[in-house]
Amino acid sequence: MPRVVVTGGAGFLGSHLADALLARGDEVVAIDNLVTGDTANIEHLIQHDGFSFVRADVSNYMWVPGDVDVVMHFASPASPVDYLEMPIQTLKVGSLGTHNSLGLAKAKGATFFMASTSEVYGDPLVHPQTEEYWGNVNPVGPRGVYDEAKRFSEAMTMAYHRHHGLDTRIVRIFNTYGPRMRPNDGRVVSNFIIQALSGEPITIYGDGSQTRSFTFVDDEIRGFLALLDSDVTSPTNIGNPNEFTISELAELVVELTASTSEITYHDLPVDDPTQRKPDISKAKELLGWEPTIQLREGLERTITYFAGVLERR
Repeated sequence: MPRVVVTGGAGFLGSHLADALLARGDEVVAIDNLVTGDTANIEHLIQHDGFSFVRADVSNYMWVPGDVDVVMHFASPASPVDYLEMPIQTLKVGSLGTHNSLGLAKAKGATFFMASTSEVYGDPLVHPQTEEYWGNVNPVGPRGVYDEAKRFSEAMTMAYHRHHGLDTRIVRIFNTYGPRMRPNDGRVVSNFIIQALSGEPITIYGDGSQTRSFTFVDDEIRGFLALLDSDVTSPTNIGNPNEFTISELAELVVELTASTSEITYHDLPVDDPTQRKPDISKAKELLGWEPTIQLREGLERTITYFAGVLERR
């Protein structure tokens, strides 16, 4: 039974990852400081024999007793609201947190899996984005705290791979959505759904022509496991290549919720990317992975989840 440490294990992606690992027979140690994570995401796992939870900040020294086969580093604020409110913590978890997680993997002889992001491409000048593209990031802009933290974490991961011979994986995640997102996390999908269900104006920043590629969480987790089980050590895009404008997303959310919300427009935030679409040729060829859940179905499932959240309030 492989033993897997998941940092950020009480978060949106970390908790879904824990579910999938346990389902295939792995043991999971989830570590989270609960700044953006929530024990509600993992309370259904607490009684599971193969699951344990440690409340800790991976930006500080950490140690996990016993054997560890894999360290999967998912700890980080991941939405603009969070990393703009917590810029220093975001930089620390991307640098010190990555260093500490790599140190644990090295000491245990474990595989290290780094959760990076499409934000390393910044506001891309190449479209769609391949893994070979180096990105267009403003290092001193407000979003740079997240973008550069992840770029640094990739560099640190590859340094450990080359210098220490550590077995590593790096996934670049594209706009993932689904159940367990926080209602107030500031991401576009959760924003639109909550606003639509509440009958509030749907706020589009910019003119709505900017694009994103949305991946349902179940597809994303399948991609993580396919990458983990492979021997691919270089960065790999895991995302849905179907590209939508923000206006199209808003209109679809209004349709699926039968909402009376009006769509309103506001100034675009600084350095907000104008387009985002992954080239997933590498994932398809080397991992045999591609997404199967398209936006309408994924939104329907996410809307059902958020409707339940609002009912419980």
